[in-house]
Formats: sequence, structure tokens, C-alpha cells
Amino acid sequence: MDLVQSSVQNRLLRLLSSDDFQLLAPDLDFRTFSLRDQIEKPGVSITEAMFLEDGIASIVAKSPLGRDIEIGLSGFEGMTGTSLILGSQTTPLAIYIQLAGSGYGINADKLQAAAEKSRSLQRMLLKYTQSLIVQTATTALVNGQANAETRMARWLLMVHDRTLGNELQLTHEFMSVMLGVRRPWVTETLHSLEGKGYIRSTRGKVRIQDRAGLIADAEGYYGTAEQEYEKLLGTRLSK
Repeated sequence: MDLVQSSVQNRLLRLLSSDDFQLLAPDLDFRTFSLRDQIEKPGVSITEAMFLEDGIASIVAKSPLGRDIEIGLSGFEGMTGTSLILGSQTTPLAIYIQLAGSGYGINADKLQAAAEKSRSLQRMLLKYTQSLIVQTATTALVNGQANAETRMARWLLMVHDRTLGNELQLTHEFMSVMLGVRRPWVTETLHSLEGKGYIRSTRGKVRIQDRAGLIADAEGYYGTAEQEYEKLLGTRLSK
């Protein structure tokens, strides 16, 4: 059955012109993903790019001591495999599934061939790549300068933007890995945000109750990357 553009949820695929979507559609294969599935490995050739329909992928850097920290994330607003768009076959970073979901995969060679064939497709994918670069730069800034609540508030808002509804399937353990902190830090910070009424945290779940409160606690660190996405792609990312 031919894939119909109006039937996909991935925003980047939906933003493509009809002609550009048709360049990709025959080679898009549906995938499902479980928590902690690894999509890309450091130094290993990228075989596929993924356009997530739901779920979230974390872009992760590893310290010399072997500890992971999330430097960026992608959901139904974008794609993985942006290194391919920049002409590289590998990356020193890893990508894990942070929230289970599904999406469409496309062979790396076929994606690059399509981008070379269509300048408009290449431009659109490069615009998304630029928005992701701004997101990772902002993450470096907040990790270096902001306190625990500010970092957590911004991160929860970003996850919320990429999920349907207000309930996020997140364990304290996984959040500690993604944020590069100890688990007690995660628990303490979530309790603080819960005390303010911004969230409701239970085992394996975080429910967003007061988004405006979280934005206030993010203290200006949330919004720059979201505005860049909107400026470049012409559609709103934040809820």
C-alpha cells in the first residue's frame, strides 16, 4: 500500500512538498521502538534515518569516564540521522529511544540520493538540522549555568512538546542517565516541582499539571530552540 502524506504524524514529513515526499515514500518502512533501543552507535556507519511518529529519541554524548548525558532530543517534529544530511556516514554520538513509539525508517543511501536529487528536500532537512544544532547549543548553556529545577523544568517542557497529552512515561533512573546526574537529584528536583503544583510524579510517570509554572521555572532557557524551529520550518513546536 502506498504511504499517503496526510496519514503520517511526523511533522517534518508533512512539511515536505508533495513531490519531495514522493521521493521518500517508496523507501519509508514502518518501525516500532522499545525503551532504550539504540538507533545510532558512535563511530558506526549510520544505516538508516528515522522519522518518528511518536516516542522520543535522545542524542547522547559519552564522557571519558563512560557516563552518558543527553545533549539533544527528537520526536515527531524531526528525524534522526542528520549527520547523513551533512555528508557524513558516522557520528561520535549515540541515539537511544527515550520514550517507546514508532516511526518510519529510510536507508541512508536512499535518503542521501533523494536529497541530492531535490534541492528543496535538502533545504528542508538542513533547516531541521540547524534547529537541532541550536537545541544542542542551548542544552550546553543550561547544563553549564542553570540550577537543578531550571534544567529539569526545561527538559520536561521539551519532552511534553513531543508527546500527546500530559502524561510522560519517564522513570527516575532513565532521567538520571539522560540528564547526567544522580538519581537522588532527579527525585529531589521532581519533588520540588511537584510541591509547587507544576507536575504530579508517580512511579514511572510524570504528569504535567501547570505548564506555565514550568516555563517560569525554566527562567528563559526554554524557548530559544523552539522559536528557531518555528522560524526555520514555519510551524510551531511548543504546545
